[in-house]
Amino acid sequence: MLKFTDKGMYCQPGKFYIDPWRPVDKALITHGHSDHARWGSKAYLCQHDTKPILKLRLGADISVESVSYGEPISINGVKVSFHPAGHIIGSAQIRMEYKGEIWVVTGDYKLADDGISAPFELVKCHHFVTESTFGLPIYRFDPPEKTYAEINQWWAQNAANGINTVLLGYALGKSQAILNALDPGNGPIFLHGAVANVNDALTESGYHFPGSRITAETDRKSIQSALIMAPPSAFGTPWLRKLAPYKVAMCSGWMALRGARRRKGVDKGFALSDHCDWNQLNEAILATGAEHVYVTHGYESAFSRWVREVHQLSAYEVKTLFHEGEDEDL
Repeated sequence: MLKFTDKGMYCQPGKFYIDPWRPVDKALITHGHSDHARWGSKAYLCQHDTKPILKLRLGADISVESVSYGEPISINGVKVSFHPAGHIIGSAQIRMEYKGEIWVVTGDYKLADDGISAPFELVKCHHFVTESTFGLPIYRFDPPEKTYAEINQWWAQNAANGINTVLLGYALGKSQAILNALDPGNGPIFLHGAVANVNDALTESGYHFPGSRITAETDRKSIQSALIMAPPSAFGTPWLRKLAPYKVAMCSGWMALRGARRRKGVDKGFALSDHCDWNQLNEAILATGAEHVYVTHGYESAFSRWVREVHQLSAYEVKTLFHEGEDEDL
């Protein structure tokens, strides 16, 4: 039912693409990150909470329709539905059923509940398309609530010493999950404009997050013992240097490795990811009951070989143009 083409994943009977990387007539979008939601297609379809993100990122004049999680629709005879992927707000797995055959495309996903995204829903299928961003056994993450507690503790220590705390993470997804878990009793919260823009867009879907936007008029000297949420691109910029004194932490799954923390040059790393770790990838694949597994962006070769040899399933390495990292900015 699904073909992997030079434009992206194509559902031949349904005549639509999923997360295409070139303009197409009809694009079904798993979530709003830029490697999965690209400009130029004639019509988009996504989950309700992703719609304001697409308009923010691709333009207010795009043609976009949205559906609820689990709402079945028919597209040229293919039964289609969107199911929670647990990756970020509005993220979805896309289920397709045609002549008794069921495919599921996950986009990006995680099984751990971050406290703000709709938790991952297990969807049984015959064919399962999975990412593999952290598809090596060295990547095993603590539960998010444990990492959130460590973040709040670090912020409290910095605040007691009169130092600002800067957290670097995705403007879309990671930032909202962290903001939702912060202890406001530690001090004031400020936002980089990229984070504030996403928060403003998500108010249309009923989400509200703490924090004040830092603007050109903001008195930097008034920002003391605060937490500042910013994208990774803010690190080392004049914008950030005006907020001194501060300590900086990177929030990313890559922080599970000590070498990655050193290379980023930050004071601290929190291994917090929007993606499955090794255990979650294996758990998800086996739970779906899929006989055929298609492994995309990340460690495609190593993980597809693991699935074939250890789980005795038909697994295929698929090259895509999705990002393999967690360094996206808005």
